Amino acid sequence: MQIQAGRWSAVLLVPFFVSFCGSSPRGVIILCAGDSLTAEAYPHFLQQILNREGPRSRVLNYGRSGHTSGEYLSYLLRSREKFAAERPDFILLQLGTNDVRTDVDFTSTERFVSQIKEITAVFRTFKSRSGKPPRILLATIPPIPQGTPLPFTGESVRRVGEEINPAIRALAEAEDVALVDNYNLFLNNAALLPGVHPTREGYRLLARNWHAALKPLLRGY
Repeated sequence: MQIQAGRWSAVLLVPFFVSFCGSSPRGVIILCAGDSLTAEAYPHFLQQILNREGPRSRVLNYGRSGHTSGEYLSYLLRSREKFAAERPDFILLQLGTNDVRTDVDFTSTERFVSQIKEITAVFRTFKSRSGKPPRILLATIPPIPQGTPLPFTGESVRRVGEEINPAIRALAEAEDVALVDNYNLFLNNAALLPGVHPTREGYRLLARNWHAALKPLLRGY
């Protein structure tokens, strides 16, 4: 089951391709992993920020619309060599929104935690061009607005705040990865999140939040 792609995905397809193919292999390689919140837009806007502010970077969009943590883990295992061949310096991970659906994609919190641990374990086997494992940044998921249509319900809204995001925060500490707070970002900018997917400006805001977390880690590149 998939969340339907938002209206911006088709518009941004060409910029994604251009930034991927036109970038130099030198500099920083940032691999964005996740569901449609990644697939649709923010990596494109993150690339724009880095083009302006540096360092030289390639931002790779490995988002998969509609994926739960389990589906993304399966995709990662099937495509492991392709992922590893990118030799990323940083991996930005955004998963969990589809796990709180109330249809066949429902994922228990315990299962979600186990699958995110497996995903980060696979990522840690990769090597950057300098021979080091990539730095992983793990994000909390945005809130589900009240009234979002099925397969999201009031239970989905509750689980985001009371189960999934607390689990993500605990995972970040236990796995020693950087935490990016995309939950409070949209609590404080609710107009930019009218449903499961942000507006165009919401995706720009998401990119700026990822960049703020990355910026201190990019010193020296």
